[in-house]
Amino acid sequence: MDEWIFFNPRKNKAFSYTDTLLLLAWKDGKPVGRIMGIINHKYNKAQSEQDARFCFLEAYEDYDVAKALIRAVEDWARIKGMKNLIGPLGFSNKDSQGMLIEGFNEPVVIATNANFSYMVEFLEKAGFMKKADLVVYKLYIPKEIPDFYRKIYNRTIRINPGLNMIELKTKKQLKMYIRPIFQLVNETFKDIYAFSEISEQEMNEYARRYNMILDPRFIKIIENDKKEVIAFILGMPDISEGIKKCKGYVFPFGFISVLRLQKKTRQLNLFIGGIREDYRNQGLNACLGIQMLEEAHNAGFEYLDSHLEHETNYKMRAEMEKLGGVVYKRFRIFTKSIDPDVPGKSKPVH
Repeated sequence: MDEWIFFNPRKNKAFSYTDTLLLLAWKDGKPVGRIMGIINHKYNKAQSEQDARFCFLEAYEDYDVAKALIRAVEDWARIKGMKNLIGPLGFSNKDSQGMLIEGFNEPVVIATNANFSYMVEFLEKAGFMKKADLVVYKLYIPKEIPDFYRKIYNRTIRINPGLNMIELKTKKQLKMYIRPIFQLVNETFKDIYAFSEISEQEMNEYARRYNMILDPRFIKIIENDKKEVIAFILGMPDISEGIKKCKGYVFPFGFISVLRLQKKTRQLNLFIGGIREDYRNQGLNACLGIQMLEEAHNAGFEYLDSHLEHETNYKMRAEMEKLGGVVYKRFRIFTKSIDPDVPGKSKPVH
């Protein structure tokens, strides 16, 4: 269902401000690979860049197929006047990004890419270099919240008496916070690499798509005395096993497997969070962290997946490591320059 929506220009409004290319590779009468090319004009204009992107690169273990797909996107991007080819990267960083380079034996989590190690070798052989790495932490949920976290929490509450910790109990309650949360995302994520502002229509679409599997217990929100959402964090019980069980088909009966196995999982996945700029460095991260960890412990979860953190997001990484989190997956966004004169050839960019 998500795939049909994502690739439909009438339903995915990201197509309205991008140029796109969808390619299939055929060999001996069979499809053996695919790739998508994207030029995000809105992002390029805002960041003064001339980058094309590739994503959804899939191929059997055949370098010639992968090379042909990449070269086709390069040639298309060259005609469009682009200077670099970057990926895997979708319309924005809200889409799955990066290619897995560490953690191949770990289970796949929803909203992250999955690939075989040979795909990394293919990209490097084709001349791609590192653009940025994203890391994922695995954190075992403590039975007792560390004292230093408690002290930060108590101090934050004491010096900010107007803060209100929102405890959501139902999905009906959640609806009224959807727009304020996404507005905060737009505000706090604006400087993060590859982020594109979420439109009101996209906000509604995200809410609709994830409503069935979101659990209000794992959405923590902080308001100030003006009833403004100033911080939040969103987690979700892992649904990977349910998706595998129903082979990706939610209907007519697949959703039963998703919901049933979601209740049995011991893994909580963090997805997104943010703190308004004028409230940062005041301990709100500890408030959100304590609430989430206590909720996870009470629900019987054993560990959590941090989702992707940019390798230079040192503050968030420090929080994870103070609580004992360890990097167990690493994803890489690759880049290379596009030779403006010679079709099919390109140069590495450092």
